[in-house]
Amino acid sequence: MALNTQKEDFSYAYVYGVAAAAGYSLQSATRRLDNSGIDATITVPGTIGSKRLPRFDVQIKCTSQEVRQENVLKYRLSAKNYDELSCDDPFVPQLLIVVLVPDNVDEWLIQSEESLCLQRCGYWLSLRGYPQRTSQSTITVEIPRHNIFNVDALCMIMQRIAAGDVL
Repeated sequence: MALNTQKEDFSYAYVYGVAAAAGYSLQSATRRLDNSGIDATITVPGTIGSKRLPRFDVQIKCTSQEVRQENVLKYRLSAKNYDELSCDDPFVPQLLIVVLVPDNVDEWLIQSEESLCLQRCGYWLSLRGYPQRTSQSTITVEIPRHNIFNVDALCMIMQRIAAGDVL
């Protein structure tokens, strides 16, 4: 299997694991939606407050490059993905999730009878309303390092969506 395909599959597994631990549903997008910058949709299978089935779409990326700086990740995003994610008024909220992995594939997963550890971490960012790009083919976005994509963050994101907050 090609390394990029392994990274894609691993990053989906990370996001799926977080969604499952939160009790939410993750559905991979069809090829047509993938071509439009949507890799998956995360949905609450029930209600939050008075909102039934709150959800958001995600673009999932994975890298083994060292993109971490002191307070942010600096991740290069294609102009196409940037344009799709920076839409000012999407019908369904959209987030970018970037999963970091070690260079060595053998270090991505550590398993014993007591634990399963996926190495390293995923981070999330809403690009909604970001400025239109100029003529670049890639745009470097800054993701705050405190935006770790974990169960608590996912639940907070869903509560905000259910409350009608703009992410």
